[in-house]
Amino acid sequence: MVDKSEKFSWLVRVGYFSRAVLYTVVGLIALTSAGRISEGTAGIFQAIENFPAGVVILWIMVFGLFGYALFRFCSPLFDIENEGSDAKGWGKRIGHAGSAIGHLALAWSAFKFATDSNSGGGGAQEAASGVLGVEFGGVVLALLGVTFFIAAFNQGKKGITGSFMNRVSPQAPDFTRWIGGAGYVSRAVVFAIIGWSLIGAGLFSGGSDQVKTIGDAVASLADNGIWFTLVAIGLLLFGIFSFILARYRIIPELGEGGKVPKFRA
Repeated sequence: MVDKSEKFSWLVRVGYFSRAVLYTVVGLIALTSAGRISEGTAGIFQAIENFPAGVVILWIMVFGLFGYALFRFCSPLFDIENEGSDAKGWGKRIGHAGSAIGHLALAWSAFKFATDSNSGGGGAQEAASGVLGVEFGGVVLALLGVTFFIAAFNQGKKGITGSFMNRVSPQAPDFTRWIGGAGYVSRAVVFAIIGWSLIGAGLFSGGSDQVKTIGDAVASLADNGIWFTLVAIGLLLFGIFSFILARYRIIPELGEGGKVPKFRA
């Protein structure tokens, strides 16, 4: 019989697998098809939909990205990764919340493509437009942008210091540290661009059209030559790294009653 902790672990691993597919496709499209990456997230999911069994892959990504988002929400809510409650710990936990929100948006986009109910891929912009329509909506978007900046800082720090290896099994391949480091630094750049787009939409222009998702953020670098190429390669490596995590990531176990999490070192 599979207990709650094991079910949770498998859901998270499917989430890492889904994240791996997403970033691998982002990197490949950016390196091989500048026209497609200019379509942003819509172009990414359209490319996946065109794969053999593409719709099946999209459905796996729907559940996987949703599960990964729930996993990340467990950090600010329950401190599932034992980051702590001091300023440094809360900085990491808030960064995880930003990651969770971003992956929820990606799960929704994957769902719309899987059900063939959307070909525009404007889910993030539509959501931002809805937020701007309420009182203090601009402030909410700006605060969300700040969480992405915090996440970007944490991603870059992970990449440089290699601290992420504390959550990876010793059985993982030796090159995991280096491709993970390159991937995290590239992801930090993308998160920073997304964060700035949210702050700009919330406080400056007031327009939801400028809100960027992963594909849009990468596409915005297309005129920057070598930097665009380096980020694209880094995201491809992050995709490969995520495939490794799907197998070798140490997943925190749910504690007694399945409510209070406990990290398994």
